[in-house]
Amino acid sequence: MVRSPAPPGPGADERSWSGQDGGARGPPPGRGALRRAIGLRGGAREDQGARDRVKIHEYQAKEILRKFGVAVPRGYLAVTPLEAEGAARQLGGGICAVKAQIHAGGRGKGGGVRLARSPDEARQHAEAMLGMMLKTSQTGPDGQQVRKVYLEEGCRIARELYLGMTLDRDVGRLAVMASVEGGVDIEEVAAQHPERILREWISPLTGLMPFQARRLAFGLGMQGDSVGAFVRFATGLYNAYVATDASLAEINPLVITVGGDVLALDAKMNFDDNALYRHPDIAAMRDPDEEDPKEAAAREYDLSYITLDGDIGCMVNGAGLAMATMDVIQLSGGAPANFLDVGGGADEEKVTAAFKIILSDPHVKAVLVNIFGGIMKCDVIANGIVAAAKQVGLSIPLVVRLEGTNVELGKDILAHSELAITPADDLGDAARKVVQAARAA
Repeated sequence: MVRSPAPPGPGADERSWSGQDGGARGPPPGRGALRRAIGLRGGAREDQGARDRVKIHEYQAKEILRKFGVAVPRGYLAVTPLEAEGAARQLGGGICAVKAQIHAGGRGKGGGVRLARSPDEARQHAEAMLGMMLKTSQTGPDGQQVRKVYLEEGCRIARELYLGMTLDRDVGRLAVMASVEGGVDIEEVAAQHPERILREWISPLTGLMPFQARRLAFGLGMQGDSVGAFVRFATGLYNAYVATDASLAEINPLVITVGGDVLALDAKMNFDDNALYRHPDIAAMRDPDEEDPKEAAAREYDLSYITLDGDIGCMVNGAGLAMATMDVIQLSGGAPANFLDVGGGADEEKVTAAFKIILSDPHVKAVLVNIFGGIMKCDVIANGIVAAAKQVGLSIPLVVRLEGTNVELGKDILAHSELAITPADDLGDAARKVVQAARAA
């Protein structure tokens, strides 16, 4: 494996770079953990960008990859135990895997992947899985309900590997990662054995070159026909990633069978929400049961909303101001319960909807509204706050900081609303007041 001091930046020559990043570290919280763990730059921005990802199930990802020539085992979806038994018979009646379909990894450790040696056993496994709350490291303590299972033919595995692709935003190129440590969390590998992760950065002018795929194959210790099979596999994965506007394509594990075939035993694909208008087929794959209902409701009003783990609800106009607001809340000792940007052109209906979404979170103990009125006028925000608070029956502390266009009119509306609203002079003052209110609640 060729070592390199750094990946090429914009304007650099077109040769490929591959190597290990001795500075790789364990995964911090947030959905950018994978990016940071494997040593890619731009991780902080990815935490926010990752929220724009559209997730699909494993069986759907394999349907897409199959169209691009990526080798995947045969499989069938089932939503009842009897369908699972029938699927097992269609697969030949021998060994098959019964896999819970949820939008989270680590299913095997939580009992969401089981081997069946007969159609009857497949039905029994499906009976146990369907309806269960599957808990993994990615679902949270409540888990996610299993509503469907995927039955897949068995294969004789010789080796389990890892292959993934995502965008390195700072470099402006797609990064391809591979590792001999397949079937385990790649974040754990990066934290404990960063030298076992191989990387290639792909030029957008040439795409994934065969020599790059071969270099990864050799780095993974492949020989003979498996090298050519891996090159075809990686090329197909790359083509699928680009053609579908994916933000992540991950095969874990990628297996080498006893016969030398290269197969995607598991597959994960996320997509850029902003590109869905070009892919109605992928948009149709969204599973509302797997999505946060608050985030789904926010999309109906074109609001940028993300659920977080704190107890202070936030409503802000502008993504940058929203991020700064969350930072100041944390610096003041609190924790934001959400990211919510109402945008610059929101009307009273939109603001009311945003307020209702925030208050629908049972973890929220206090709410901070931070508005800088430019295009968005402070009186519009004030009217929306008053309307929403009266409709939902506000019972938790509300701190409001307004500044900008029509600020005095906005403050006057709030002052005469007969609601228990705490005004704030600036962002620091607002953050301190809302943290105090949340602690006292």
